[in-house]
Amino acid sequence: MAHSAPNLVWFRQVDKEDIALVGGKGANLGEITRAGFNVPPGFIIISKAYFNFVKDNSLELKIKHLLSTVNLKNQKSLEQVSLHIKTLIINSKISEELALEIVNNYRKLGGAINEPLVAVRSSATAEDLKTASFAGQQETFLNVKGDSVLIEKVKEAWASLYDARAIFYRHEQRFDNKIIGIALVVQKMIESEKSGVMFTIDPLSNDKRKIVIEAILGLGEMIVQGEEKPDRYEVDKESFSIISKNISTQKFLLSKKGTENKKIKISSTKGSAQKLSEKEILELARVGKDIEKHYYFPQDIEWAIEGNKVYIVQTRSVTTTKIVNKSNIENTSKTLGKLLLKGDPASPGISSGLAKVIKSSKEMDKILNGDVLVAPQTNPDYVPAMKRASAIVTDSGGRTSHAAIVSRELGIPAIVGTENATTVLKNEKIITVNGSTGEVFKGGFVKSIIPQEQIDTDIKTATKVYVNLAEPEAAERVAQRNVDGVGLLRAEFMMAEIGIHPKKLIKDGKADLFVDKLSEGLTKFCKAFNPRPIIYRTSDFKTNEYRNLTGGKDYEPLEENPMLGFRGVYRYIQDEEVFKLELKAIKRVREKEGFKNLWIMLPFVRTVEELVKVKKIINDFGLERSPHFKLWMMVEIPSNVIMLEQFIDVGIDGISIGSNDLTMLILGTDRDNSELAHEFNEMNPAVLWAFEHVVRTANKKGITSSMCGQAVSTYSELTKRLVKLGVTSVSVSPDAIENTRKLIMHFEKEHLRNGKN
Repeated sequence: MAHSAPNLVWFRQVDKEDIALVGGKGANLGEITRAGFNVPPGFIIISKAYFNFVKDNSLELKIKHLLSTVNLKNQKSLEQVSLHIKTLIINSKISEELALEIVNNYRKLGGAINEPLVAVRSSATAEDLKTASFAGQQETFLNVKGDSVLIEKVKEAWASLYDARAIFYRHEQRFDNKIIGIALVVQKMIESEKSGVMFTIDPLSNDKRKIVIEAILGLGEMIVQGEEKPDRYEVDKESFSIISKNISTQKFLLSKKGTENKKIKISSTKGSAQKLSEKEILELARVGKDIEKHYYFPQDIEWAIEGNKVYIVQTRSVTTTKIVNKSNIENTSKTLGKLLLKGDPASPGISSGLAKVIKSSKEMDKILNGDVLVAPQTNPDYVPAMKRASAIVTDSGGRTSHAAIVSRELGIPAIVGTENATTVLKNEKIITVNGSTGEVFKGGFVKSIIPQEQIDTDIKTATKVYVNLAEPEAAERVAQRNVDGVGLLRAEFMMAEIGIHPKKLIKDGKADLFVDKLSEGLTKFCKAFNPRPIIYRTSDFKTNEYRNLTGGKDYEPLEENPMLGFRGVYRYIQDEEVFKLELKAIKRVREKEGFKNLWIMLPFVRTVEELVKVKKIINDFGLERSPHFKLWMMVEIPSNVIMLEQFIDVGIDGISIGSNDLTMLILGTDRDNSELAHEFNEMNPAVLWAFEHVVRTANKKGITSSMCGQAVSTYSELTKRLVKLGVTSVSVSPDAIENTRKLIMHFEKEHLRNGKN
């Protein structure tokens, strides 16, 4: 990607592969601008500018220290730490060079109007991914006008990376708060007469045949925050016929007055009329289908209409793909108690709990684990309480409101647009929420119904789709999905659950405890997936992680860089006694429990000599390669790529590319280091060359090849390359199974059409 300025790029200069540089929102705006969709013009202040700002003002250590003090279960602690960090950022100075660059480009955006109205929006580098929407976690500033005001809003937007809700959300999504970068989108304001959200899949049922459009009059903030109940239109994706129209009465609209947004009361006649004409509905639907076709994934699209012209303000992949068995849930409703009220179904499932009515996020502490959160509407500040709730019910909002999107992401039932839930339910105690039918009942429901992922068994691919797993409790549920096995079973979670350093157990004469617990966990996976293979990656704890186990400090050295330290196969050769505990558990599951679908994958094999030595240990233990027992090796070190033929000649059945470690080691960057994180890029030409060389070599030598890193579910172009090369399998996180399978099917068909087999 080429750009003229070191800290800033225009939309047309970036695309969807530039997330590390411009964040999810910026990358998607660049992608659809370049694809020819009508996007309001703008530019992006790249993540590098933020990292430089942090460095110039010596903020990193201060931020790390403050984050280390936060109690994530205590809202007051979150807010206090958030305030300290945000104050640090806002009171720091932007360099003159960056300020001048921003101002000059801001004025270019204005054209004849020297100081245009713009929106400043966050674009965090882990935002708008396929696995997490980060919906509303950072601030948006509208109607920004003037050089000095823009510079201040830039700092405030950077600071919002550490809003209490954002810190909490990243923790829940397991993103490291210390390494998240942020880019900022500066985009010309559209004075929308109508606005809304469009899903190219039904967000409730995941019906792929439908496009769902929600619309209100005025600016779109009210629909996202759920302050007004929008019109909802459903369009058949193939015939472009309007299937249904649900018209709501809008009482207020948001309109720009000067540099402020004003909430204006509208007449009942205007508010109860259909917000979009049939022509506008169908035009939007066609644009939505075109964007989905461009991405190969269902999209969540924000749009606006100004002067009869449709603008696309934002698009991102739909982050939820869970579906309930609707007929079962509708039948269950007939057996429940007295119906108290109805609203719009927003997130499927049935749950019971104590109704707790709160009017603002300041009352969040009232919500305890398992309560039903009842509120006028929700916003990102509510997320910690939503995480504790068993269900959500709101007075206002639609299926694309904050409450609906976050509930679906959390996997809890939700009902929106009831109009009077906070009044009707304020004196209730236990209630039951049916998020699939939009009904709230009096009393509890003994048997819990949990949403189950729809198994689309009709989709078959030559390229196998495996899943990455670690927790035994998830095995049975994920095994129901359209998945060919477990391509990466991590040992570390099960070992952490045991909680005691294996050397201490050996010293205390309790080695059997380790073997019992590990074999118990492995059995759960093998039983759930049988006869599909379980590729168990033997332990790859680093020294700093081992030290966290009870007794670990007595056996683990302190290392400056544990990633390049005492780990992987070298550890097995040095600590053969510990490795044999793992082998004993594997042998027990295969022989005593009878599960022949358990295979081994070796991590971090630095040299061919190490592979020879560790194979001897495995063979001497009675685990020999056969049609029913495969030995794989991780390819995650440059030496694995360079010497791959020699590794294969030692005798292995398959390889799996660990894209995270391999990318870091090829580029010499640490993605956990905030100053270097933006350099981590699996689509770098050097990294792509390595991926392709590995797959070609595996094919040439007649062994299987796989990729198990996050890159496959992040970059569709990478998946396309791998399929074209003939990779045997990919292994992805559970949330990405269905989308990855569909994407691979599309690429395989495309390959066949081109005369390839």
